[in-house]
Amino acid sequence: MDLCRASARDQLAALRQGTLSAVELLRETRARYEAVNPQINAVVTTDFAAAEHAAAASDRRRAHGQPVGLLEGLPVAVKDLEETAGMRTTFGSALHADHVPSHDSLVVERLRAAGAVIYGKTNTPEFGTGSHTFNRVFGTTTNPYAPDRSAGGSSGGAAAALAAGLSSVADGSDMGGSLRNPASFCNVVGLRPSAGRVPNWPVRDAWDTLATNGPMARTVGDTALLLAVLSAGTERSPLSLPDPTPAELAPLEQPLRIGWSRTLDGLDILPAVTEVLEAAGLPTLVGLGHQVTDVEPELAAADRVFRVMRGINYAQNYGHLVATHREQLGAELLVNTEAGLAFTLSDYLDARDQRTRVFARMAGLFERVDILAAPVVAVLPFPADQRWPEEINGVAQPDYLEWMRASWRISVTGCAAISVPCGFSPEGLPVGIQFIAPPRHEARLLALAAQFERARPAWRETPRVLAPLFPTRSPLEETEALR
Repeated sequence: MDLCRASARDQLAALRQGTLSAVELLRETRARYEAVNPQINAVVTTDFAAAEHAAAASDRRRAHGQPVGLLEGLPVAVKDLEETAGMRTTFGSALHADHVPSHDSLVVERLRAAGAVIYGKTNTPEFGTGSHTFNRVFGTTTNPYAPDRSAGGSSGGAAAALAAGLSSVADGSDMGGSLRNPASFCNVVGLRPSAGRVPNWPVRDAWDTLATNGPMARTVGDTALLLAVLSAGTERSPLSLPDPTPAELAPLEQPLRIGWSRTLDGLDILPAVTEVLEAAGLPTLVGLGHQVTDVEPELAAADRVFRVMRGINYAQNYGHLVATHREQLGAELLVNTEAGLAFTLSDYLDARDQRTRVFARMAGLFERVDILAAPVVAVLPFPADQRWPEEINGVAQPDYLEWMRASWRISVTGCAAISVPCGFSPEGLPVGIQFIAPPRHEARLLALAAQFERARPAWRETPRVLAPLFPTRSPLEETEALR
């Protein structure tokens, strides 16, 4: 198998066995970056000189029998929302185009402590705004499976990098689906953990529970590995859960009660998405012995909650920029920030009350099912020159947020959720399936996702952008084999 697209666990096994060195793996990753990144624009800043020193130091630690981390020697590119000491961090904003931090964020601290070899930054929309990755600093990130299509966002650079073999694992963040949407679009795994599972620092609002950092990877096992690195409590986060999650996956001890939701309470879902989930996802779960029943959660009230709470978040974080640097901000950031500035205290308090009611209904649902299975996103990867899908099934989408509701309705509930590769449309566009569990049940979520992945290893499909490097089998042939 392609070394750069091998699972991180397989790469680590080769490093432990001495059949591969960290320096060699970084060299292969750099060659892949040079060959493929110009087509997809996933990694936007690099420092290979510093990475070479880190890789050599990792090899010395192994050679001398010193303790090594869970990610020891793996090449990683970090989302450009995370500050990296000595490496440019733009947040996707023209205001910070030349910003070089003097410190690492907590996510980056933990990656380095685990032995990751950080060589670059992955692209993100301006301040992580929206689920299509483009900005004025670096331009648009495109999809390795269809380079004329969106990679999703806001962790679109991370998802595209994983799919193309430019990073062994990747960090992401998720308020309205920014881990899960790009994972679905790029045929990788993205986990939105429970609030506090992956603490974030520095952050303006330490009490925020709508946004969270989380792990992305090509496989579920690698996602669990990165979650173990990123989780655990810290005194810098008042909401952080105390203990790290285990790096190893626990198997499911018995079949689960799975609720099968086609629309997440009445959303317009593109038939091409539904067809893949019905043809590939549903029979896989049934074949694994799970008890699958049709169910639709009560989530419509989450729409107003999300818009109010996200808007107020943007007003808090970017209101001052709208007042002082309006001409340097993108349209989506302006719209959401100005909407937030218009909300009242009454709007905010009502949203908090309604959010509690939405959660209570989901808690009631989880008395009847163990996992909810649903679409991750309502559409297939759309043309990269569009800002967002303007209609779904003939229904107009009024703004850049509306089409993302399959993900952000779940964000409001506080539940843990994961996007796992499921299958492909007839033209070879990826479709993920979303598994949702009650808060703090990541172990159950990962166990089911890993079982699903073993039964249906769609992640092994070679992205179209890599076809010239591996011409023995066409992407279309591989797609047909997996359908």
